[in-house]
Amino acid sequence: MIPKTFKEVIDLGDGRTISLETGKLAKQAHGSVVVQMGNAMLLCTVVSSYTPTSMDFFPLTLDYREKFAAAGLFPGGYFKREARPSNEEILVMRLVDRVLRPLFPKDYKFETQVMIQLMSHDDDVMPDALAGLAASAAIQLSDIPFETPISEARVARINGEFVLNPSREALKEADMDIMVGASADSVMMVEGQMDECSEEEMAEAIKFAHEAIKVQCEAQVKLAEAFGKKKTREYETAATDEEIENKIHEATYQKAYDIAKSGTSKQERTEAFSQLKEEVKAMFSEEELEEKGKMISGYFADAQKKAVRDLTLKEGIRLDGRRTDEIRPIWCEVDYLPSTHGSAIFTRGETQALATVTLGTSREANQVDLPTQQGEETFYLHYNFPPFSTGEAYPIRGTSRREIGHGNLAQRALKGMIPADCPYTVRVVSEVLESNGSSSMATVCAGTMSLMDAGVQLKKPVSGIAMGLISDGENFAVLSDILGDEDHLGDMDFKVTGTEDGITACQMDIKIKGLSYEILVKALKQARDGRLHILEKINETISTPTTQVKAHAPKIITRRIPGEFIGALIGPGGKVIQELQKTTKTEIVINEDPVTEEGIVEILGTEQEGIDKVLAKIESITFKPEKGSIYEVKVIKVLDFGAVVEYVDAPGNEVLLHISELAWERTNDVTDVVKLGDVIDVKYFGVDPKTRKEKVSRKALLPRPERTERTENREDRGNRSDNRGRDNRNRDNRNKGGNDRS
Repeated sequence: MIPKTFKEVIDLGDGRTISLETGKLAKQAHGSVVVQMGNAMLLCTVVSSYTPTSMDFFPLTLDYREKFAAAGLFPGGYFKREARPSNEEILVMRLVDRVLRPLFPKDYKFETQVMIQLMSHDDDVMPDALAGLAASAAIQLSDIPFETPISEARVARINGEFVLNPSREALKEADMDIMVGASADSVMMVEGQMDECSEEEMAEAIKFAHEAIKVQCEAQVKLAEAFGKKKTREYETAATDEEIENKIHEATYQKAYDIAKSGTSKQERTEAFSQLKEEVKAMFSEEELEEKGKMISGYFADAQKKAVRDLTLKEGIRLDGRRTDEIRPIWCEVDYLPSTHGSAIFTRGETQALATVTLGTSREANQVDLPTQQGEETFYLHYNFPPFSTGEAYPIRGTSRREIGHGNLAQRALKGMIPADCPYTVRVVSEVLESNGSSSMATVCAGTMSLMDAGVQLKKPVSGIAMGLISDGENFAVLSDILGDEDHLGDMDFKVTGTEDGITACQMDIKIKGLSYEILVKALKQARDGRLHILEKINETISTPTTQVKAHAPKIITRRIPGEFIGALIGPGGKVIQELQKTTKTEIVINEDPVTEEGIVEILGTEQEGIDKVLAKIESITFKPEKGSIYEVKVIKVLDFGAVVEYVDAPGNEVLLHISELAWERTNDVTDVVKLGDVIDVKYFGVDPKTRKEKVSRKALLPRPERTERTENREDRGNRSDNRGRDNRNRDNRNKGGNDRS
């Protein structure tokens, strides 16, 4: 029996459509939908447990996977099965999670799993732009409590025009690429990269995306209505007690306000708030704490949050005593690590990042092998966030999603400033050593300085800043360079990076509804002032890239050679190139240009002498003498009929100098003219059509001997002999003709 399906189509207005379909696949899931655009198809399912957990947070798992079969490909590697998610898949998970998570009820503690799978791929469709739509649509078709439909859309600016959900190929021409997540009423998430755009241009792109998202949210509502969405499930909500809430507020609000106003350090402030919490616990009996401990802790957190927010809104004072637009003290240092190719420390308040740069060949490029994308990155950045950076101790179980996300943001911030002709593969690693607010932005600043210290010729230095927002609906305060606590207590966390001329990347999480674009632009402009202040501090430490790489860092030289010589440079079984690398202490990488079929040779070495030897060997292998040119050669072997000579400027290239080309006079013995080891000049005549061998001549460079009487007599005898021979041949031909006629 064919199941009944329900479908809703979204017209993008340019001939493209997005369809939402349910009722055919995964019907045992609590909600399922297939989202299709072109030939790209995403299956999204959602399931939520009916049994609550004892966790203090909402246990949401969001998973996004791209199936290799979707693109007709096999998984790479030894095991031909999809395994752990790639970095790119994890980044999509983060994009969707950040928009969905705040819309579930705060007291909903039921384990929930959203799974998004790419089942069919289309080269002209980037599926990550559809993942948020798929997740929200699946939830709308379930009975899981959820505040409002959302969606996500990618916006690129190509040739000055905004384009919705462009293809990957079209994206190559874009100077702005952002992903926006929103409901019909409010923008909730923005992330992307730009080519030094202005704050107003960024706001316009967000508006453009939001208009498209409104249509997608409406389509979800229509599909749910047609499907007959189930009534939202009922669940036991968290108990409340207004009397306890008022009691805690009255006892702690002013004390929390005073602690927040004291302007102490993070550690002192944490200890003071912990002590205040113990005083709150002392107000209740053991039975009350056992029964209502979570409720009491929650009310204390609410009172603390309100006190901190009120302090900023009423007096313009922040937790550490700063003004709203004030940046924490900054100090920087470059060339800190003696053995790295480049290094820098950036410290801002209680946040510190140590960045290193490593330079390599194309062999060290980061390989991207996905169903939707294959290629490599010659610039990439890794971000590490160890537990000691926040004074904690916990086991390290691989790279976290947060580390991948923050590293990607910093990479996008710097990538556009790496020159296109940079010959190196560049790896930046940021080690966060202290963290109290925006270690990702400290990574951008440390990364900028370490790249300049390494001699990478950055187009412009880049700085980054984390901004916050506190609003009570009527009043608001934009906070520059936020602390970790301000991130947690505020209404918006947005990170902005850029040069002195514009924004290069951003990441925003907006927690309040209906944020006006006027406030957004004001916040972005305040962020610009902060970025420029930080850039000044960076320029005081290092204003321009060093002109050369460090003495112990590898120098790289790139040469192009005709494709016909690639095999000769590699040698049988790699013998030539391996021996060359060993003797010159260099690394040699050869790639073939698919367009010109030339060989691209990369030579990496710390000693110029070794690089020069490799270049000389390449010149020798690819040497082609030009007809009519004069070359210096060395006699390396003497034969009865000539001398074998080697081109001085191209060792290993040999040619025979025939005995008849040594001198104008008759040469009886080669050694009468040249000896082993002699260096002489010869003229190159190309390939002799008779012998089909290369011909060089010494005598062609010597003056021709004067004609003498003896020479003339010898020539006359030769001419008479030639004439007699010619007459005999003519007579033979006549006789042969007569015989034929007979």
